[in-house]
Amino acid sequence: MAEEIRSRIEVCLEPNHLKRTVTITVLVGTWLTLYNQGDLLLSGETTSALAGKILLNYFTPFLVSNWGLISRDTDSDS
Repeated sequence: MAEEIRSRIEVCLEPNHLKRTVTITVLVGTWLTLYNQGDLLLSGETTSALAGKILLNYFTPFLVSNWGLISRDTDSDS
């Protein structure tokens, strides 16, 4: 089990994959932040709750894009 997890982490950390997932994270996370919290950011209302939401806006596409890599890698092993 530990070896399988380590193998999947290695797939996610491959430079080619990391470049793609970070690009997706920045583009999608920025869009989600502007769309969902843009009004609060422009009004200057910053709170810890807002910071948490912004972090989730970036964390979610990073997880999803890496999950796609892992799924693709697992499917190609079958």
